Amino acid sequence: MREQRLVDITRIYVEPAAAELPRGRQVLERWPDATRVEVASHWNIPELHGDETNVARWVRIKREALVLGVKKSLAARPNGRSADFIAPSTANGCAMACAYCYVPRRKGYSNPVTVFANIEQITGYLRRHVGRQGVKAEPNQCDPHAWVYDIGENSDCSVDAEISGNVDDLIGLFRELPTAKASFATKNVNRRLLELDPRGRTRVRFSLMPEEVAKVLDVRTSPVAERLAALDDFVAAGYEVHVNLSPVVVTDGWLQQWARLLDQLGEATNEATKRQLAAEVIFLTHNERLHEVNLGWHPRAEELLWRPELQERKRSEHGGVNVRYRTGQKGRHVRQLLDLIAERAPYLDVRYAF
Repeated sequence: MREQRLVDITRIYVEPAAAELPRGRQVLERWPDATRVEVASHWNIPELHGDETNVARWVRIKREALVLGVKKSLAARPNGRSADFIAPSTANGCAMACAYCYVPRRKGYSNPVTVFANIEQITGYLRRHVGRQGVKAEPNQCDPHAWVYDIGENSDCSVDAEISGNVDDLIGLFRELPTAKASFATKNVNRRLLELDPRGRTRVRFSLMPEEVAKVLDVRTSPVAERLAALDDFVAAGYEVHVNLSPVVVTDGWLQQWARLLDQLGEATNEATKRQLAAEVIFLTHNERLHEVNLGWHPRAEELLWRPELQERKRSEHGGVNVRYRTGQKGRHVRQLLDLIAERAPYLDVRYAF
């Protein structure tokens, strides 16, 4: 059972208000033997966040620690690329440990899963927000008909669904909203989600990259072959299924690796899946601080991620230093991959690429 590999919770950091809510009590009851540590804020736990000595315990913290809090600020932010709106989070952090993940940059270091216990408040807000939008008047790249809400910006919903009932509640909510649909990206195959009857109102975006690269970078995730094998099953269960071809990492032989993956995608999917399949293509953006952290626990990953001869620096909106493939070169790489998709997977509609 994947849950046993991803989490074995021995310590729960709890905001008192979260422990009083029904979802909070449910989570605490799942791990009755775990040590409970009362905290004033899920954002400020010194022994988890911002402590450089935690680098060596990166994966252990993700497996053993859980945070239970209350989401205090509820807002659906406009997006317009992958989704029309970013929904307020029902979780933050992840039990997986992908070497390129941007989420640890915000809270600092390992960033295990935080479950937000005020799920009724969050779903109520979303229901009202969807109602205010009315019917979508014009198609866009997010969806031709429905308002799309990304429900997993700061976590992986497939993993979250192994820890609490929040994702079940979100899928149930959007099942009842004919003008909107939920969307989340995942690298984890959670087959329990097949039982939730989404009725076409939840879009699951399975992230894919060549197996040679995923074995180094996608730490503690479902193997790429397992993700490919799940696509038809999720379509049959009533999900809309897309793929995220991301992050695209430029390395020796990268186009040949992607050609093999696109061939595997075609072999793994039936015609029903292909007819509704679409893709987002996202090239790697890395971060200088995360590079330094990774050197402390997974330096092999940085041989692929940190390529100064190919990358340029850019100051992020939060003040950090990000690196991305150089202007001009990146545009050429994007065109090369799009040409390859047109050749090897002509059925695959690319919603956007950058």
